[in-house]
Amino acid sequence: MTKDDIALEADLLGKRYGGRRGRGWALRECDFALPAGRICALVGPNGAGKSTLLALAAGLLRPTEGTIGAPAREDLAYVAQDKPLHPRLSVADTLRMGRELNPGRWDSALAERIVEGGGFSSDTLVHHLSGGQRTRVALALALGKRPGLLLLDEPMADLDPLARHQLMGVLMADAAEHGTTVVMSSHILTELEGACDHLLLLHGGRVRLDGAVDELLAAHTLLTGPVADLAPHTVVESRTTGRQLTALIRHEGPVEGPWETSEPSLEDLLLAHLRTTEGAPA
Repeated sequence: MTKDDIALEADLLGKRYGGRRGRGWALRECDFALPAGRICALVGPNGAGKSTLLALAAGLLRPTEGTIGAPAREDLAYVAQDKPLHPRLSVADTLRMGRELNPGRWDSALAERIVEGGGFSSDTLVHHLSGGQRTRVALALALGKRPGLLLLDEPMADLDPLARHQLMGVLMADAAEHGTTVVMSSHILTELEGACDHLLLLHGGRVRLDGAVDELLAAHTLLTGPVADLAPHTVVESRTTGRQLTALIRHEGPVEGPWETSEPSLEDLLLAHLRTTEGAPA
């Protein structure tokens, strides 16, 4: 890939908080290159470094070591977990601010479509909105900007299932139409399956998996059968019940042996790697 083909990349990226007696390293030695136009699921347990990575990409934090390459501020939009909006502005004033801060690229029709159906009028003050309603306004601001790179930190957590489904549909359709690169962290695995085509798994502040979802799934195999030696394959997770073995492996060549095999789902893949402390090599 050339530089023009990459939307976001990190080179030995690290972020440490609070010095020697502080929280320590939130990220360490992170290397990845996200191709432009991908919808990337950013996954990991609490404390894995997901929010720190997104804040670094948005330019809100400076790395302690290494570098992160992202588009210029005007071509990037970031929605943080707490959805920071000015509480004394109305919804209409908030969208007007978005238009004035992004002259020549603001999409009023899209922004207004996202806030529609939220159960509030355009003159409602932000501090009167519920969490889910604030999410709608924050997403309207981000998408209305028409960014090349959209960073979303747990964007749908405050929404009910119907609103989540509706807004995910709008987000995915718009990203596909305009080639927007999206990086979205979420703990809702079903929200990611079928929507994301790239995976970035963080564990302990380091990258454990990075790649196209279809390629990662094809590189892994679920197998069940009698207990036997799995070499030369990398065992991500295995469980033994009596004489029966169930395992997820990262295969090295054909999987031969007395086992039943199948390709894992994205949920199978993520849960196995998340349950494994060190994870298999990326």
